[in-house]
Amino acid sequence: MITFWQQENGKLVQRSESQLNPDLNKWVDARSVTREDIRILEEDFNIEQEHILDILDQDELSRIEREDDYTLIILRLPVFIPDNDISYFTVPLGIILYPGTIITICWTDCEVLRDLAENRIRDLTLSDFPAFIVRILSRSDTIFLRYLKEINRRSATIQSQLERSIRNNELILLLNLEKSLVFFTTSLKSNQILFEKIGKTRIINLDEEDKDWLEDVAIDNRQAIEMADTYSNILSGMMDAFASVISNNLNIVMKRLTVISLILMIPTFIVSFFGMNVPLPFMKSGWLGVTVISILCIVTGFIAKLAFSDRPERSVRRTKHSKEKRKKRG
Repeated sequence: MITFWQQENGKLVQRSESQLNPDLNKWVDARSVTREDIRILEEDFNIEQEHILDILDQDELSRIEREDDYTLIILRLPVFIPDNDISYFTVPLGIILYPGTIITICWTDCEVLRDLAENRIRDLTLSDFPAFIVRILSRSDTIFLRYLKEINRRSATIQSQLERSIRNNELILLLNLEKSLVFFTTSLKSNQILFEKIGKTRIINLDEEDKDWLEDVAIDNRQAIEMADTYSNILSGMMDAFASVISNNLNIVMKRLTVISLILMIPTFIVSFFGMNVPLPFMKSGWLGVTVISILCIVTGFIAKLAFSDRPERSVRRTKHSKEKRKKRG
């Protein structure tokens, strides 16, 4: 969908193409573009098809180019879609600069573009396109930092759930968050290169105020890169720790199954032995044999119960007893 915007009294106002004031700069917002939108961008705005395809490519990295008729800027923006398996990811945003016209192209919707359209960004002006672009970059970094904090909170919540019971669902959620952090780190580093190129080259004419603002944006972007790296390392360590816990639990279960199989081998051996032509004990003892066998079964069950259920309690009691002795000695 393509919408047209102009600024009145310091606020962006949406207008139809026939209502546009030719004396004012305009912003052409192309979001969730269709085939018809691509055709309009090619024919009406003379944008090369190759550049449109690059902007719509999910894996396109940030860059800036100057063509004969316009200037092309591609940067990565953060996106949050709750229904996706990977809720946090990044998409490329294309910015086309014409004299008096700025065009943004994105294959989906995102919070940065919504903030622009809803006038949530301060000091936003269409009369100064370089300042307009710097405000977009600044808002992008702000959203990146916010999403990184949300990812950290989500991982902490999933960790507390995993400490109670380890299930595949929580592990998959952690894996998806780790993928999101990888996407964020890659996009932030790509944007950092773009910021440095904008500041060092003269493709976009920035005044002193815009340069200072761009330096602040670059600092925030480096902070976001460090946060993403830190959270990614923490999440990787957490995944390794839980993998070790799962392996340890599996070893404990296998140990118990081995003990049970060894215990069951004894009655199996006895039954197999007396299943041959061998005289059985207590054959002519009547109820005495039944009583003796019942007592042996009860004693065996009691010993098995002590062996499997009382070990943790004994270790806890021993630990408490040793702590009390240390306190008395101290």
